[in-house]
Amino acid sequence: MFKRLSTILGCMVLAIHCQAQETFPRNGAYDERPGRYAFTNATIVVDPKTTTENATMLIEDGIIRETGKQVKIPAGTVTIDLKGKFIYASLIELDSDYGMPEVRRGQNAPGRQTPQLESNKKGAFGWNQAVQPETDASILFTPDTKKAADLRKIGFGTVLAHAHDGIVRGSGALLTLTDEPANKALLISKASAHFSFSKGSSSQTYPSSTMGVVALLRQNYYDADWYAKGGKKKEANLSLEAFNQIKGLPSFFETNDKYSVLRADKIGDEFGIQYIIRGGGDEYQRIKEIKESKATLVLPLVFPDAYDVSDPWDADVVTMTQLKHWELAPRNASEVAKAAIPFALTTSGLKNKADFWKNLRTAIENGLPKEKALEALTTLPATVIKANDQIGSLKPGMLANFIITSADLFSKDNVIHENWIQGKKFILAPLDAPDIRGTYNLSVNNQPAGKLQITGTPAKPEYKVVIQDSIKITPKVILSNTLLTLTYQADKSAGGTTRLTGWLSGNGLAGEGVLPNGSVVPWTAILTEKNTTVAAADTTTAKIKEVGPVLYPFVGYGNETLPTRETILIKNATIWTNEKEGILQNTDVIVQNGKISKIGKSLTAPSGARTIDGTGKHLTSGIIDEHSHIALFTINEGGQSSSAEVRMADVINPDDINIYRQLAGGVTASHLLHGSANSIGGQSALIKLKWGASQAEMLIPEVKTIKFALGENVKQSNWGDVARIRFPQTRMGVEQVYFDHFLRAKEYAGSWKTYNANSKKQNIAPPRRDIELDALAEILANERYITCHSYVQSEINMLMHVADSLKFKINTFTHILEGYKLADGMQKRGIGGSTFADWWAYKMEVKEAIPYNAALMYHEGVTVAINSDDAEMARRLNQEAAKTVEYGGVPEEEAWKMVTLNPAKLLHVDERMGSVKAGKDADLVLWNTSPLSVYARPEFTMVEGAIYFDRKKDEEKQKSMLVERERLIQKMLGDKAEGKPTQKPEATKPRMWHCEDVLGVHAEHEEVK
Repeated sequence: MFKRLSTILGCMVLAIHCQAQETFPRNGAYDERPGRYAFTNATIVVDPKTTTENATMLIEDGIIRETGKQVKIPAGTVTIDLKGKFIYASLIELDSDYGMPEVRRGQNAPGRQTPQLESNKKGAFGWNQAVQPETDASILFTPDTKKAADLRKIGFGTVLAHAHDGIVRGSGALLTLTDEPANKALLISKASAHFSFSKGSSSQTYPSSTMGVVALLRQNYYDADWYAKGGKKKEANLSLEAFNQIKGLPSFFETNDKYSVLRADKIGDEFGIQYIIRGGGDEYQRIKEIKESKATLVLPLVFPDAYDVSDPWDADVVTMTQLKHWELAPRNASEVAKAAIPFALTTSGLKNKADFWKNLRTAIENGLPKEKALEALTTLPATVIKANDQIGSLKPGMLANFIITSADLFSKDNVIHENWIQGKKFILAPLDAPDIRGTYNLSVNNQPAGKLQITGTPAKPEYKVVIQDSIKITPKVILSNTLLTLTYQADKSAGGTTRLTGWLSGNGLAGEGVLPNGSVVPWTAILTEKNTTVAAADTTTAKIKEVGPVLYPFVGYGNETLPTRETILIKNATIWTNEKEGILQNTDVIVQNGKISKIGKSLTAPSGARTIDGTGKHLTSGIIDEHSHIALFTINEGGQSSSAEVRMADVINPDDINIYRQLAGGVTASHLLHGSANSIGGQSALIKLKWGASQAEMLIPEVKTIKFALGENVKQSNWGDVARIRFPQTRMGVEQVYFDHFLRAKEYAGSWKTYNANSKKQNIAPPRRDIELDALAEILANERYITCHSYVQSEINMLMHVADSLKFKINTFTHILEGYKLADGMQKRGIGGSTFADWWAYKMEVKEAIPYNAALMYHEGVTVAINSDDAEMARRLNQEAAKTVEYGGVPEEEAWKMVTLNPAKLLHVDERMGSVKAGKDADLVLWNTSPLSVYARPEFTMVEGAIYFDRKKDEEKQKSMLVERERLIQKMLGDKAEGKPTQKPEATKPRMWHCEDVLGVHAEHEEVK
């Protein structure tokens, strides 16, 4: 039954491909023969799990008819004896630009440019140039002879090609690498949908950040759904129409790093799509989270060269991350396979495609099972692209896409002889090429001329001419079938080149040559010793290599094992409770299950608890930085005056060293704000500083806040004449931005309320979901809280007036350096102030700032927090709080609350954070002295019962880092000594974000190389 079904399927596929050319006129006689071939006596690898030795494969008309040991060969079949040879399915590439037009990206000059707010694409398409679902790779496809040949040479027979341009890139086409016309090469016209985080050639201002890309893509999904449910009656949009056509196809998402993989998967989860994700080669660094995503990966085989660390000063600029990634990158595919994550392999990212096999064998040496490697290049890509009925294996009915090899595909000495595509042969290395390796006595003009040594492999011989046993010359050689041309300089001091041309003759070589003096002479090379070189060790098995551990996060101060919650008794400490009990002397605290369990004197340690002596030390709740920009990949989406749709949670960077540094300063939580590029900024994120944890584990998702901004930054009127387009350009315009957006948000919320109240929803089209207005509607509903960047009294009064008029609440004014002028108005409205302790005079807007600001607002009854807005200052926020005692006489306990309990209140998390109270999160810091002292430093910093910073362990960590660093440097020096390629170290500047920073505008924040 199976055989009959396979035959029927084969006939159907054959019919499809036979008809591909039937509509084309013929000019001349065609070869109508069926193209029937039988390959006998071969080792046939049908698929990664099925291998048959001494077997036969029969193909006809570009289709595999039968494989096995008992294949009946029809009369008239061309029979090819492949004794000792192997047959594999041709490989499949899932990330290719083969046959696609070159993407021409605009050359943007550095600094500020005239913004392009609207699309310049002609036609009834969508509003953003970076969203191009209408792009169809099958229409763009033009066969590329050179690229096809390059890919065939390394064993590929089929590629999934798409235009690598934009965020939504349209549909991909499944193509074979035949040299026939395009309609013969095209297997599936709309095979896939493609996405990325890159704008590509779009010159449009929005999006200008990764979080903007995420928001744009999310909005596009919602718009497409709205369009399908009735929106097309309101507008014609060819882009949304095309998006709805491709969104059900296998969806591929291009990313460049581990966190982008997780970011892409999060988008897919929101819309019920499981993306196939092209990774960046560092997935091993977050393997647990990536496995949980359930995504199929497409992995590049791009490994960094060792750094040239011969010069100690050069070595100093190579980071621990770079050192360790160099060592561990070749293990990436192995770790992914070990985690049972499905994956394909790609040539994408390789500067030279010829390095593919070298890098793949390196991956196998580092633990990648060869069966998994073969699966990743054949059956799995065929399955994910839903073409496993045509390609990926050598079962009957499949396309005759296969390669003939000299040995096991992954063997170092293997040669790919032929690549057959749709039944057409492409010769890469002749099957009958003679093995001429050996040692020969060379005679020129009937006189001994030394020895000719031929080593290497039969497909790639290596030549040496040895004169008088000591002089070894590497000649230039051209070998074509049985003809050979050899040129060399026998005597460099005398000059002149000897040129020999000959052919295989009996047990050697013979022919004619030309000496440097022009004489034509005979020459011979008589075989004296046949090559007896033992084959190189099988590189398909892993070699045990010393490698260092993966760190969490993957930076120098990362953890080999993540901190875990402990049961701890802290005895005899001075405890700053921030509660009505005040400061307690000689008191104990028990921590269990991530919470503060008990507070009291002479407490008994629970079973299994660790006891820490707090005598003479001070225990406080952890510092909460209400205004921070650490741990982010970007902070401003400056493409529009409102970016309420973007989320800082989409760009959290757990690898930022500032997390660890701030733990060392007693900070346990940071409120990550959008910058101040826009009147209405993005949605903020509150994180716990869990060093080494994932993005999701750090985030406190219940906290819903958003950043607004006033002043110079948002109106951009000081950006020069190139920036006179974006509204607003004046402070009056800023006011109108708020009125306009909140009035629209009110109408928007009302339309959804009306729709949801209608019992006959199935008969009416829903309103268009707008994720920007969603955020503003949440503010109107008191579900999201505003933190507003502010300096000048008049503007602050303006926003309070707008809020009063439109009935929404301002939660916090941040910076608020003129808060002392209007603290009474803030207090009446319940608005908090998050300010600097003593920053002033750094720009015109703050010329009237005073260091007494915090104290004056406090005495007026405003809830006051002291923030950093600076990665460095956050490490000493305890001292910033102490300044309010000096400037204004704030009581010490109240000053301490300004960096602990008060920010917790402003963030609406004071029920679980901000004080030392039973039942609250065990976010605790043990100080060596009073936390307000300039001599204070944390002994340990605990987050939810796990110690993420320990001063003693930090000293040990620094020592072990030096040892590990030197081990890696010595290993790199070893690579250089072996002649392996190296790269020059380049210093990288860490990002220290501030409110006004816009990626691409401020040069110091360009991508780290």
